[in-house]
Amino acid sequence: GLVHSYIHPGGRVGVLIEVNCESDFVARTQDFQDLCKDLCLQIAAASPTCVRREEFSPQLLARETAIFNTQAQESGKPAAVIEKMVAGRIEKLYKESVLLEQAFVKDPNLTVEDRVKAGISKLAENITVRRFVRFQLGQSVA
Repeated sequence: GLVHSYIHPGGRVGVLIEVNCESDFVARTQDFQDLCKDLCLQIAAASPTCVRREEFSPQLLARETAIFNTQAQESGKPAAVIEKMVAGRIEKLYKESVLLEQAFVKDPNLTVEDRVKAGISKLAENITVRRFVRFQLGQSVA
């Protein structure tokens, strides 16, 4: 695998990402490094909070669900409609916050997961986005 870094022009945003593969040979290829760079650009531009849905903060999900539920109930719609409204807003939250579910910044018709799968197909090797950290100047570390 590879730990790749990216500093956005102007030095206000930086990203570190760990992307794993099965061999050092693949990790040294230009295609693998381009994938890592694309993922760093995505993280810098779209500010995801986690790699996959399972890693999404349960506390944040509970808080957002409560907010969505309150907003939906204020609409005066029937309970079944409220439930679907909340579920739809949660799905939208995942698509905005989960790296692999985000629309790919270089081609919004694809998701980031589609871009990773394209890399897997091209390199004929399993690739896993392990973790990332996004730094922004002036932003506190939580």
